[in-house]
Amino acid sequence: MSHTVLVVDDDPAVLDVIIGMLEDLGCQVISAQSGPEALDRLEQNKEISILITDINMPGMDGHELAELAKRVRPELKMLQLSGREPRRGGLPMIRKPFSFEELADIMQRTTGIC
Repeated sequence: MSHTVLVVDDDPAVLDVIIGMLEDLGCQVISAQSGPEALDRLEQNKEISILITDINMPGMDGHELAELAKRVRPELKMLQLSGREPRRGGLPMIRKPFSFEELADIMQRTTGIC
């Protein structure tokens, strides 16, 4: 069964790499380059079951996005990405850069899917 993942990162190159990895894991992927755009995607697509967001983004950061997304969709599974930000709020996090194997492992451990 394929799951729909929303990936949010303000860096288009990073976004493309993550999308490719998730598609290789069998996920359907939707992307956004900002927090507000991600919230719009969540409201438009009820099939999204996982949110993967970068923490360090201009405007709305990944922590704020996660808090707002949880209010909109409490059942949403979330994973945060960062190259330098500390973990906060108890959400699972993966450090950038990461390998396909590391992403596959954390997706299986934290979401149980893909």
